[in-house]
Amino acid sequence: MLNHNRGLIRLDWQSLTKEECAKKLGTNIKTGLSPAQAEERRNRYGPNELEQPKKKSVLLRFFAQFSDFMVIILLVAAGISFVTSFLQKDNDYIDSIIILAIVTVNAMMGMIQESRAEKSIEALKKMSSPHAHVVRADTEALIEAKDLVPGDLVLLNAGDLVPADLRLTEAVNLKAEESALTGESLPSRKRADMTCSANTPLGDRHNLLFSSSSIASGHGAGIVTATGMETQVGKIAHMISTQSAPQTPLQRKLAQTGRWLGIGALVICFVIFIMGLFQHVQPLEMFLIAISLAVAAIPEGLPAVVTIVLAIGVRRMAAKRSIVRRMPAVETLGSASVICSDKTGTLTQNRMTVVELRGSGGTVPIHSTQGDFLLSLASLCCNCTVSGSTIHGDPTETAIVSAAPTEKKRLDEQYPRVMEIPFSSERKMMTTVHRLGGGRYRIITKGAPDILFTHCTGGAPRQNEEMASRALRVIGVAYRDIDFLPDPDEDIEHGLTFCGLIGMIDPPRPQVKPAVDLCRKAGIRPVMITGDHAATAAAIAKQLGIMDGKSRVITGAELDRLSQQELERSIYDYAVFARVSPEHKVRIVRAFQSHGEVVAMTGDGVNDAPALRAADIGCAMGISGTDVAKAASDMVLTDDNFATIVTAVREGRGIYENIRKTVHFLLSCNIGEILTVFVSFLLRLPTPLLAIQLLWVNLVTDSLPALALGVEPIDRDIMDRKPVKPNESVFSGGMGYNIIVEGCLIGAISLLAYSIGRIYFDVDPSSPYVGRTMAFAVLSLSQIVHTFNMRSPHSVFKAGIFANPKLVLAGIICTALQTMVIVFEPLAVIFKTAVLNGRQWLIVALLSLIPLAVVELEKAVTGHKSRHKPIQSGHKKSGGVPKKSFQGKGKAFLNR
Repeated sequence: MLNHNRGLIRLDWQSLTKEECAKKLGTNIKTGLSPAQAEERRNRYGPNELEQPKKKSVLLRFFAQFSDFMVIILLVAAGISFVTSFLQKDNDYIDSIIILAIVTVNAMMGMIQESRAEKSIEALKKMSSPHAHVVRADTEALIEAKDLVPGDLVLLNAGDLVPADLRLTEAVNLKAEESALTGESLPSRKRADMTCSANTPLGDRHNLLFSSSSIASGHGAGIVTATGMETQVGKIAHMISTQSAPQTPLQRKLAQTGRWLGIGALVICFVIFIMGLFQHVQPLEMFLIAISLAVAAIPEGLPAVVTIVLAIGVRRMAAKRSIVRRMPAVETLGSASVICSDKTGTLTQNRMTVVELRGSGGTVPIHSTQGDFLLSLASLCCNCTVSGSTIHGDPTETAIVSAAPTEKKRLDEQYPRVMEIPFSSERKMMTTVHRLGGGRYRIITKGAPDILFTHCTGGAPRQNEEMASRALRVIGVAYRDIDFLPDPDEDIEHGLTFCGLIGMIDPPRPQVKPAVDLCRKAGIRPVMITGDHAATAAAIAKQLGIMDGKSRVITGAELDRLSQQELERSIYDYAVFARVSPEHKVRIVRAFQSHGEVVAMTGDGVNDAPALRAADIGCAMGISGTDVAKAASDMVLTDDNFATIVTAVREGRGIYENIRKTVHFLLSCNIGEILTVFVSFLLRLPTPLLAIQLLWVNLVTDSLPALALGVEPIDRDIMDRKPVKPNESVFSGGMGYNIIVEGCLIGAISLLAYSIGRIYFDVDPSSPYVGRTMAFAVLSLSQIVHTFNMRSPHSVFKAGIFANPKLVLAGIICTALQTMVIVFEPLAVIFKTAVLNGRQWLIVALLSLIPLAVVELEKAVTGHKSRHKPIQSGHKKSGGVPKKSFQGKGKAFLNR
């Protein structure tokens, strides 16, 4: 049984009976492994995971930071400076050493930021890792799929991802989707009581299930035969997905923007270099200044900073029960304009309680002979499992089982189930067959009443309508007794005797009504999509504020009579879509997207996967959602709550705004640095800043302050604004203009400080030590002050200077660092700065505060309303295409 590698011999499991497989694997097909056996095998075989590419070592990560072209040039320039000093024997190695030190510190910070981002992504992957239902020591348990071992007994239901290679021990109408492995387009029917020859093709091994396939319908159980790299999928190298996180559309856009800005900076730096030569500056010194300016001015770290901001934001969202599976979803959330939500469990509490029974003649008392019979039939047709006093299963079924007069376990023992046709969202029914004794059998069907009535003799459509109008969830029950066990492929759902209706209620979640109101305020349209009766859905929608007097309800049957073009024209007429199937969800998403809407869609079932993929933001349910739905989603809601989606939208808007603030800050400061040097050379002034001073400013201002802006608390009025348009540039809303103006301002006050120091305080204006030091201080300190301008479109004093303690701390640290290189003599010698007196420091302080004063004045004059217009009340006109300045389909932000 064992080998020297993973420990398990590869056998042709398909050719063995389930009992033979269990014997060879040392397990029991009923009770599974013991905890001790599972632990011993976990240690022997390792985790049930595909091998991942080896991570880069810390050393490789560190040296990778030096791969940037401009950094390489800077290092070469520092090397040339060092060699020149050595050959001239002047022992002036300070510039070379400091440049090397600053570049090294930058590399270390880049390495740390990269590691933090990767760890955040790994943590998110761990939070959304798949789980498996196993039986160990005759007890059901939910464990992480990576903890499965050979011999484990795994339970499977429709919608589950198969967590390892399995030999089936039980299969009830079980079908598996294996197209990724076998190429078969249709689900494969599975059987536990068969064997196959050793050379049977993979797709015909109907008694096996393979890792990474999914259960399309039915349920069953199987013994794990292979885990990790020993599975079939583990043997196929091209199916192993890479673990590197792709760049988001915003990151790619900013990287492209950075390249263009970099080219512009290089051109300016080249012009500065030529101008310096004409002004008789030493070529090597001028070369170092030009390259240092390029390194400081080119925003090569912009995508990396965005990655950190996104990662921090995603971790913050995870703490608020929204697990983001794909990073672009964070950006898309800021643009969400329509939220299509399931009703049950998302808008409501998902705690169904039986409150009313009815038959053809009217109300049936719950505690009566007829009521007991109705509830007992329905309980037999449920797939709940009972563990002590806890009932596990579908909320509707748990409500029925809880209300039944006899325990389900006793009912199942008295009337054993011999056959099942599982529920599906297309059929809206479930049927079971039970042995009555004496060779007789009973067919029990439960499901949507309007569907069930077509299979019954008798019915109660008026009773159904009346119950549904009061927002009750209504389940119909029917039965038929037969004298033979039907064939599995036989149609048995006909000629049924109607038994009665079961009415349940699932009250709205208390957080949903305020969340719906917030959606309206934020310009987001909430839409209910449900399989429930139209009257039930409308009652809940009106209670929550989703539906008003102008909007209407449309059913799946009515949708089928509309062409896609007709649906697109009338989509804004409807707030509730009732009795719909998962296929309808895709049509609804496409209809909204045809008007440029960015659609968030919730889903939990196997058949919801296409709609989750079609939506701009697919939101899977963390509690009730199937593994297939989660795999197709962009985001998982761990509490299945509509209010959590709205919170995630708010967080997404906040993250996007923080990224804009960071971009705004970095680019305006970089422009200021370029203009300070460029204008001084145009005016034929001595060099205002040295190479090491430029690099120091870059190190101090582009690190901690930028990251601190990324964790800025969300603006209090973020949900008073319209959704971000999906094709809107990150520089929209006048941000590009503000960047240029503020950059010019920073450059101007730095040059002013330089001129004041050079003219009024330097003994020799041709060697402007004081002027250069004042320019150095103002350029750095004004940028630190400028970070507070970026915090909010409101006045920084109204927003609260200390509202972001991380930014305050970053400002204090960076100010201290900048001051140290001027007042601390050993550092002043290295950075070639002069000792400033009190008067000079006062001028530096006043000039450094000018950006704060100017931007505060601009905020006061223009006012907040001109930056972010408030949402206008009211709804789009029914039936018309809303007036929009953009069009877009599919995933948002792809055109950004």
